[in-house]
Amino acid sequence: MIYVGIDIAKTNHYASIVNYSTGEVLESPFLVTNNKQGFDLLYSKIKDFNKEKVLIGLESTAHYGNNLISYFHEKQFKLGIINPIQTATLRKTRIRKVKNDKVDSTLICEALSLGYYNLLSDYDIKLLEIKSLCRFHKDLKDKASKAKIQLKTYVDQLFPELNSFFKDNLDIKTAHELLKLYQSPEDISKVNLTKLSNLLIKSSRGKYDKSRAIELKILASNSVGINNYALSIQIKMTIELIELLESQIKDIEKQVSNFIKKSDNVITSIPGIGDMTAAIIISEIGDINRFNNPSQVLAFAGLDPSVKQSGNFNASSTRMSKRGSSILRYALILAANNVQLNTKTFNDYYNSKRLQGKLHYNALGHCAGKLVRNIFYMLKHNVKFNLD
Repeated sequence: MIYVGIDIAKTNHYASIVNYSTGEVLESPFLVTNNKQGFDLLYSKIKDFNKEKVLIGLESTAHYGNNLISYFHEKQFKLGIINPIQTATLRKTRIRKVKNDKVDSTLICEALSLGYYNLLSDYDIKLLEIKSLCRFHKDLKDKASKAKIQLKTYVDQLFPELNSFFKDNLDIKTAHELLKLYQSPEDISKVNLTKLSNLLIKSSRGKYDKSRAIELKILASNSVGINNYALSIQIKMTIELIELLESQIKDIEKQVSNFIKKSDNVITSIPGIGDMTAAIIISEIGDINRFNNPSQVLAFAGLDPSVKQSGNFNASSTRMSKRGSSILRYALILAANNVQLNTKTFNDYYNSKRLQGKLHYNALGHCAGKLVRNIFYMLKHNVKFNLD
């Protein structure tokens, strides 16, 4: 078997080629630039080999390897993705602690020879796009959450009484519509009462009436907020940012939902799992045939327990390792919570763990394990959720 180990970086990669059948190093570490010229160079060194006898391996590091994966997949080479933890472990076994791109490409070859990889299938390649969208969706959600926290910080300084007026919830349309026009207490205290009332009534669909407008003007007149023009600008622009992010989030959710409906994925048959969560789970797991049992999926998500053992000592309780895909772990914990709220079997299981003294998130971790076992069976056999 011929192994091609590629150490991925932003601009330049390094590759090694080893024939493990004979132990011959066919190509010592050489530079592969991150462009067509570099890709063509690597291809020229392996194109004459039997493709069934060649395995190209690279670590799952961010997005820098996606172009290379696409290039060699189109040329029908087999591709193995390696968890960086595996190569880090191999590096520790060496006497000389060397970490550089050239050495790492040979380590990747060694990892391939030991079977420390997941083989990419055609299905995995198809899922790369949806995986990218799901990760972008999470980034946008994180940015929106930070912007909402920042908005509250600005309002706390400029008009602190507004938080109590909206019951500590500035993330509603009424608050946004108000603050886009009038940010400071001075602006609100001076605005015509009828105009303010109409704004509140329209944006809240009648929930905030004229009496609330009067209350708001009184709060504004007696506010202890600081008079700061810069904060007014920051509040207005932060709301515009939040609305932009939320619009983009909805667009992505629509695209993902269309994909899920077209794929007729069985995971959405589980009560409590929507299209977005299902898309994250299937795109992060990839081809379920890469895994032999649910425990491997748990380990891939970092939901497996970390082992604490020394001599005759065995820990009586362990925590999840958190060494796998953080995004998959996040989605499974979120899904586990929703499923236990929507199904009696999972809710009973969750409550049994709480009665054992386990905390909420610990109990959810156990529910996630149970959920993974169900998902594994469903994907392997292409059957919908059924607890009967």
